[in-house]
Amino acid sequence: MIQDIYPSRLDNSFRNCSMNEDDFLLVFDHEGRLLTGEQDGNIRFTSGCDIESDAAVYLFSVDDRRYFLASDKAGYTVQGFEYRTIRELRDRYSGKELFAAFTAYHLNKWYADNRFCGRCGAVLSFGEKERSLVCPKCGNTVYPRINPAVIVGVIKDNCLLITRYRRGYAHNALVAGFTEIGETLEETVKREVMEKTGVSVKNIRYYRSQPWGMAQDILVGFYCDAVGDGDIRMDENELKYAEWVERGDIILQPGSASLTNEMMRAFRDNEI
Repeated sequence: MIQDIYPSRLDNSFRNCSMNEDDFLLVFDHEGRLLTGEQDGNIRFTSGCDIESDAAVYLFSVDDRRYFLASDKAGYTVQGFEYRTIRELRDRYSGKELFAAFTAYHLNKWYADNRFCGRCGAVLSFGEKERSLVCPKCGNTVYPRINPAVIVGVIKDNCLLITRYRRGYAHNALVAGFTEIGETLEETVKREVMEKTGVSVKNIRYYRSQPWGMAQDILVGFYCDAVGDGDIRMDENELKYAEWVERGDIILQPGSASLTNEMMRAFRDNEI
């Protein structure tokens, strides 16, 4: 999965520091596209020696390389680099560089969406002691938002419930959805499967979780069993496909970044 970058390691602890020339400086445009190049088949990021910015905010480190964000959205251009969407990067690359791009996108989206205080409307300032945005007028403090969501592998006999979205991602997927206010993750599993496919479930069991910066998510994977005959009543506004698929007939997504793909592979290969 995208976060499996061993032996490399993400260090997301907060540091109040200045950028050096050899630090990476990640530049997003107003549409959320990242300025990248390519080197040896991997994503190449701009650095402090490519761009001079007085608005560099420390993000995180991967191994001994520090990553900063150009928070001024000044429309930088660098020869050999172009702006690409996170989805384009996902379809083309893998490894620690892709994970860094996803994680940086998550923080960039949070910074971009929280320029002003939601309590009094004043311009927010960067926190000096922790990852936060602080209102200098009323003291309101805003922390990075993480959206909880579930990925659900629904099982009936030797089959897995495979879906495809009506819009957006075109490949095979599992039932997924965001947790609502006042709801447990297990209740989210039951509700999302029922709403999208009409199938009731039981024996809900945790599998693994995954950070997914593309949607500012923490994805939580569960397997469960269908109740009764598992008749499907698909929500056609959400899905264009929902069927019970035998283990050996499951077609995986291209790439190995997602928790969804790992869960489909694990069931296909009789690990579940």
